[in-house]
Amino acid sequence: MQIHERDNVEILLHPENGIPAGHKRALRPIAEGEDIIKYGCPIGHATRHIAKGEWVDERNICTNLQGTLAYNWNPQPCQTPSSLPLPAATFRGYLRHDGQAGIRNHIWIIPTVGCVASLAQRLAADFQRVCGYPTLAFAHTFGCSQLGCDHARTRQMLCSLISHPNAGGVLVLGLGCENNQLSTLREMLERKVDPSRVRFLEAQKVEDEYQEGLSLLAELKAIAEKDERRNLPLSMLRIGLKCGGSDGFSGITANPLLGRLSDTLVTEGATTVLTEVPEMFGAETLLMNRCQDEATFYKTVRLINDFKEYYLSHGLPVGENPSPGNKAGGISTLEEKSLGCVQKGGTAPVVDVLDYGQPLQKKGLNLLCAPGNDLIASTALAASGCQIVLFTTGRGTPFGTCVPTLKISTNNTLAQQKPHWIDFNAGCLLTGIPWEEATRQILHLVIHTASGDPTRNETNGYHEIAIWKDGVTL
Repeated sequence: MQIHERDNVEILLHPENGIPAGHKRALRPIAEGEDIIKYGCPIGHATRHIAKGEWVDERNICTNLQGTLAYNWNPQPCQTPSSLPLPAATFRGYLRHDGQAGIRNHIWIIPTVGCVASLAQRLAADFQRVCGYPTLAFAHTFGCSQLGCDHARTRQMLCSLISHPNAGGVLVLGLGCENNQLSTLREMLERKVDPSRVRFLEAQKVEDEYQEGLSLLAELKAIAEKDERRNLPLSMLRIGLKCGGSDGFSGITANPLLGRLSDTLVTEGATTVLTEVPEMFGAETLLMNRCQDEATFYKTVRLINDFKEYYLSHGLPVGENPSPGNKAGGISTLEEKSLGCVQKGGTAPVVDVLDYGQPLQKKGLNLLCAPGNDLIASTALAASGCQIVLFTTGRGTPFGTCVPTLKISTNNTLAQQKPHWIDFNAGCLLTGIPWEEATRQILHLVIHTASGDPTRNETNGYHEIAIWKDGVTL
């Protein structure tokens, strides 16, 4: 497959002459130093002469990425997304006191510090076993021995999760001597949460923290179990867009499919969120040119350059990517990965740019600051207010974050080998399924998931969070 008419490489849909499926082959001779073109854009340059028909991979291609750049505001008209007849204009969700929509009504236990993470997990497991009510504990290792912005980042992330609409009730579990004091969290959460649905427990202040925790969970259950689903408009959905373990098919099948889905949902007034800032490097101007105004453009410039400075401040090159799994799947440079990654954002205008831990404010396509790490980025999407994360993958992964995490495979082989991981197979696009039909199918899946159907990660009991740390440890 030649993706764009300007490309000087093609993608093999099946293995041929020792070149694996998903990898690149030169369409013509490429001179040393000449740009390799895929998706109509440079993905790096040839490190030596490459003959026509030769395998093109990390052994003969190198990134063009360097440090921070100066950008010019050059707005381009966004394509009008094509309309798609919707299977339903509503989903069945929970309307919260602050006007947000929840798609789950679980009880969450949020530890303030890693010291009580095991206690949180024990409480969740025992309470669910005895009472039968879905109860999840989200363990992490932070909340103490942190300073400054690093500590503030952890605190903000936990506050965002405590106020998440997918939780019917939240037990905030502290130890007592940690930096991340319950009293400070209470102040930050004031007027942001329904006080009837949040309980606080400081383990050092009670005689039996386990029994006290079970008692508080019972109070939350009594409130949450009265909640009922109701018809809510699709405009209340907030969808996180994420990819991990990408391969050479990611930018051909699953990612552009999510782009079409994103455009459809944005047209309906919903919100979608694109993150993984390092995986915008090399494709950032495609997003900058779609910013709805100049202020949003400059926020995007800061997003990109600040993240590059983060790399450089640690003495690392900005192109330190892709992973071994990416390379095995056919991705050779970060630019190539990025050009496939940003396709999840479709063609809609970029309406806002969010800091890590910042809640969503505007409907439409948003950009969110977070690294490419799968669990950190997925947690950040949830903390911004996303009720679902759509996760495309070419290599496969079982994990799920604190919100339902739909896995979309980029190829048929993965879907066949790991049906207990994969919720939707975008590899069907390689075997003749029309784009409109595939878009309709995944939209149908999203609506049913939002209405209560479990994802594979939920069925498997995989629920995790990870917090982005950038600072000293005391």
